[in-house]
Amino acid sequence: MENGAVRYGIIGVGMMGREHMVNLAHLRSEGATVTCVADPHPPSLEHALDLARSLHAPPPAVFPGHRQLLDSGLCDVVVVSSPNMTHFEILMDIINHHKPHHVLVEKPLCTTVEDCRKIVNAAKQRPDILVQVGLEYRYMPAVSKLIDVVKSGILGQVKMVAIREHRFPFLVKVNNWNRFNVNTGGTLVEKCCHFFDLMMLFAAANPVRVMASGSIDVNHKDESYDGKVPDIIDNAFVIVEFDNGTRGMLDLCMFAEGSKNEQEISVVGDIGKGEAFVPESIVHVGLRAEGRAGVKIEKAEDARIKYDGLHHGSSYLEHLHFLSVIKGEIIDAPAVSLMDGLLSVAIGFAAQLSIEKGCFISIQEILQF
Repeated sequence: MENGAVRYGIIGVGMMGREHMVNLAHLRSEGATVTCVADPHPPSLEHALDLARSLHAPPPAVFPGHRQLLDSGLCDVVVVSSPNMTHFEILMDIINHHKPHHVLVEKPLCTTVEDCRKIVNAAKQRPDILVQVGLEYRYMPAVSKLIDVVKSGILGQVKMVAIREHRFPFLVKVNNWNRFNVNTGGTLVEKCCHFFDLMMLFAAANPVRVMASGSIDVNHKDESYDGKVPDIIDNAFVIVEFDNGTRGMLDLCMFAEGSKNEQEISVVGDIGKGEAFVPESIVHVGLRAEGRAGVKIEKAEDARIKYDGLHHGSSYLEHLHFLSVIKGEIIDAPAVSLMDGLLSVAIGFAAQLSIEKGCFISIQEILQF
């Protein structure tokens, strides 16, 4: 860091990488500046330069690969927003680089549990590096408010967590990499690690076993890439059991554009129930003793958000918190740890395997992979 500025390099400047550029541009007053970007796809680099101009930001240095960016000495922090299947190699190169770079890595941490575990172990040898996993749904104002409600104890002991995501299909990405499980880790890893992370937060417990049913029923069935048909599922039900007796359930549908809310989250304790609705950004809290008439409805807002972006301000808040940790303004570890990232992938992988085998899958078994 020089003169209070924190220099960011972004590896992978497709849609999400450019979203990070915009969020960081809104954090200039906090000292954030994007100094370099790397991407092997020339059109993405051109889009990044065009974006920098539109943001009235200095043009970042551009590199065709992540190693050139790391060797440049131009950044203190690296945002890894490249395709999922590239995360492992890039993260290992960052961790093993002679110059320390703090890291914000987009979800999922890696596409396999084995690779996640290798990253966790390698990072233990670099205490000079801070690593945060980009499970930013925690920061959505309505979700954050519900997390606070649960932590307050007003709902009592959490017994059930139900998360519904009804949304649009996967977007088109560069070279259609996100159409195949081998590249993404599978829909329940790629997309749903967000929700398994939230389940663990609400349950305040570790997952024990997972059961799932899912299929590819509507989307992408008429697509073909180099003679291969996409294999990513577009709907599923997932049950997760935790070691404190709490149960979680995910209801995913990716052909449900006609939904008022994309995410609906319900947390039920032995005393009360809390719900969060996104993008309405509304939270309901009710106690059993007060019945339906006593349910309180509150709009969830966060005045710190300067840019809503693609995820309702959560990416902005994610960056704001991580930047504060890097600058030493918050004496804390990164909010979303590598172990959080590993476990969210493990649950997703167990769910994918459960669909394949038609049975419950033990998380202990998955962690041996």
